[in-house]
Amino acid sequence: MTTSNTTTGPSDPHATSQQDRAKAFHGLHTGGEVLALANAWDVASAAIAAAAGSPAVATTSAGVAWSLGAADGDALDRTLAVDLVARVVSAVDVPVTADIESGFGATAAEVADTIRAVLAAGAVGVNIEDSHASENGPLRAVAEQSDRLAAARAAADEAGVDLYLNARTDTYLRGVGADAEERFAETVARATAYLAAGASGIFVPGLTDLDTLGRLVREIPAPVNAMVHPGAPSVAELKAVGVARASLGAAIAQSAYALARRATEELLGAGTYESVTDALSWVELNELFPR
Repeated sequence: MTTSNTTTGPSDPHATSQQDRAKAFHGLHTGGEVLALANAWDVASAAIAAAAGSPAVATTSAGVAWSLGAADGDALDRTLAVDLVARVVSAVDVPVTADIESGFGATAAEVADTIRAVLAAGAVGVNIEDSHASENGPLRAVAEQSDRLAAARAAADEAGVDLYLNARTDTYLRGVGADAEERFAETVARATAYLAAGASGIFVPGLTDLDTLGRLVREIPAPVNAMVHPGAPSVAELKAVGVARASLGAAIAQSAYALARRATEELLGAGTYESVTDALSWVELNELFPR
């Protein structure tokens, strides 16, 4: 990773100080282009993304959890998650944003502790989601989630880093609301509250309808992030309706694990190895890392 003390402009994703990288990462959401992120789940996938030209690296909470032996959904130990973030940061020279699920903490104070740890690891952005299955529904109450986001913002301010706080609302992913209009209104209401609490942008996974995304962009005065998948609108189409960021989420990790299953089944069944024909070479992968 670059260690020079040279300060670069806020639009340069290769800025050297953590605060410079944070400013650069914010800038990637406001330049008129879609920040397209191929989410990583380990150091190698992060290094591959950076080497391919990605201006930033984002982790996927699901992929990270699976790779470390835990289920997605607040089951992963925070220490393990933060250690992975630190390893990714040390391996790439672009800004890193970490998906930290719902914050790895039962209380707002514990979420703040997580933010301090993630910042100490060198990341400059986080995703924090409002999913929290309980007898009260699939999402945290707006006031509770706002308190958690405000605690995250305060911890970042205390550290002197302009953290990009991507507030994820799972209204569409969890099917909240009796109909489309109620779901839309709930999403806008949550986005408004989350921005007031200190969020930098709003992430709405589970929604790829261009008309609805365009409406959200017009209603939400902050960058809107969509999750993409096969069959979703292209990056160009998302740009046309004003989406600022598109994330593949766990899709690449899921595809890699699907290949592992296919290759294993082929090896044990047919006794052949064609599934792994299109592989990166040993040299290509080895050159991503210092000796």
